[in-house]
Amino acid sequence: MAAAAAAPKQDDQQQQPHPAKDQLPNVSFCCTSPPPWPEAILLGFQHYIVMLGTTVLIPTTLVPQMGGGHEEKAKMIQTLLFVAGLNTLTQTLFGTRLPAVIGGSYTFVPTTISIILSGRYSGILDPQEKFERIMRGTQGALIVASTFQIVLGFSGLWRNITRFMSPLSAVPLVALTGFGLYEFGFPLVAKCIEIGLPQIVFLLIFSQYIPHLMKGKSHIFDRFSVLFSVVIVWIYAHLLTVSGVYKNKSDTTQLSCRTDRAGIIAGAPWIRVPYPFQWGAPTFDAGEAFAMMVASFVSLVESTGGFIAVARYASATPMPPSVLSRGIGWQGVGILFSGIFGTGNGSSVSVENAGLLGLTRVGSRRVVQISAGFMIFFSILGKFGAIFASIPAPIVAALYCLFFAYVGSAGLGFLQFCNLNSFRVKFILGFSIFMGLSIPQYFNEHTALKGYGPVHTKARWWNDMVNVPFSSEAFVGGLLAMLLDVTLSHKDPATRKDRGMHWWDKYRSFKTDSRSEEFYSLPFNLNKFFPSV
Repeated sequence: MAAAAAAPKQDDQQQQPHPAKDQLPNVSFCCTSPPPWPEAILLGFQHYIVMLGTTVLIPTTLVPQMGGGHEEKAKMIQTLLFVAGLNTLTQTLFGTRLPAVIGGSYTFVPTTISIILSGRYSGILDPQEKFERIMRGTQGALIVASTFQIVLGFSGLWRNITRFMSPLSAVPLVALTGFGLYEFGFPLVAKCIEIGLPQIVFLLIFSQYIPHLMKGKSHIFDRFSVLFSVVIVWIYAHLLTVSGVYKNKSDTTQLSCRTDRAGIIAGAPWIRVPYPFQWGAPTFDAGEAFAMMVASFVSLVESTGGFIAVARYASATPMPPSVLSRGIGWQGVGILFSGIFGTGNGSSVSVENAGLLGLTRVGSRRVVQISAGFMIFFSILGKFGAIFASIPAPIVAALYCLFFAYVGSAGLGFLQFCNLNSFRVKFILGFSIFMGLSIPQYFNEHTALKGYGPVHTKARWWNDMVNVPFSSEAFVGGLLAMLLDVTLSHKDPATRKDRGMHWWDKYRSFKTDSRSEEFYSLPFNLNKFFPSV
């Protein structure tokens, strides 16, 4: 009888939902546990390959409009790489200490284009002079904009704001940080479907199906699936190029598909060290500085979502607000470096590299620091770096299809802390995610059709101050979720529990959980001089 009575209990246990975990399980190497050196170096190189996508796409978009050629594009890519390496090292050493790559950001591109189209550059006929003058104007705007994140981060203001964040408001922010970049996924793959689609297929085979068939006996294929798949498809794309398949195709197809059309290798010098104010002394314009400051605020919100996703995939505990604020301060310093060196673009957390942490299940800080070393090394040895930078864009976009999905799913993972049977939770989640997709869709569609955003006045800087924030899915969805969550909250314990706040209470201060010291304390005993609160 006793055995018969025990059977229903066992059934009850099987029917229980999965328990919530404040640290992601099944991660092979967490933030503080480095893999063996040979593996760490290869994984670091893989991170370098992944971050090249954004590093190449941004100058490819901006440089022709600025009046520059292949040489200027190569120099801009080198500078972006060099500054990304510096910023990644400072972030992993003194910022959040998470394995986050700090690279170029698409958020700053519309504001930079507005500077390019500014009337004061239209009368310059010499392309070289025009390029340098525009670059100096962008530098000035970035230097001023960097102060926004530096002040907000190091003063602790962002710490005080993010203390109101709950797992409920983190879901739309982090999910849309990944899913909101869908326009850089399959639409770019489709520009050369014959190499983009095989890249997705090979990446799925190496990262998902081979490990599934091997039943976890070896992690070589899933950890290095990016290297395996990119090498195979790159060789295949090169064979298509040399065999003359694209000889009679349109210029657009040739630019997307061919492996010899980037022009970066020919334009890159053998050895060149990027240096401060290499384009000349920066120039300042108040309107452009304000517009860039708003872009800086948008990238700050997006980076907050990126940092939360990185912490999850590094199997670290949720970040104390003081650590997040410290990281934002150092990201502001990164934008200052961007302005000083002249990258033509600001800095933020690389979403694709955050997704790579999920794909490889290696969230080691050392791996990302090694990748920063590769960035600096190949930015100085220009020709060698240019070879990897000439990977066709559809191959990179195929990688994005997986990486952005991983970051988006990290956001959905915070639903485990929320009560999904609460109508309040359902409303905040549904409304903020829907509006986070719908509002930017309207702004981006309007821009694509008419060539300018819904807010269109004679003052370009004012247009950017309104159009840029509302064109960002993570910004709209994340801020709306937080606003609704805070203003519709009740002080009763049931509502706090529905929001998931009871899970995050112990992480609201640095000292209330002992694991915060393990993951987020500063090196070289610097916590004595710069204590976290």
